[in-house]
Amino acid sequence: MIEAICEAEKDAFLACCIMQQKAQETIDEAHKAGKETVSSTLKRAESEIAHLIRASDQKATKEAEELASSTANRLATMRARAERRLDSAAQLILERIVSV
Repeated sequence: MIEAICEAEKDAFLACCIMQQKAQETIDEAHKAGKETVSSTLKRAESEIAHLIRASDQKATKEAEELASSTANRLATMRARAERRLDSAAQLILERIVSV
């Protein structure tokens, strides 16, 4: 009878050890899967950030080129207007000098 009880206790202890080992393996697998998920999510996020940075750089470059073009057009218009006014001012000065 004592041998049966000792054997049952031994079997229970072994079963408990096996269950603890399986539980630890399950926990380890969950940690590994979690780390892999975090790693892949981080890689996707970094890739998306790089794409967004490239897209924003392209957009900024395009807008800068458009602004430079617009500014160049306005500058040319202002220069032409200034040159016309310069001619008018020179004519006005000439008239005043001649009339004196």
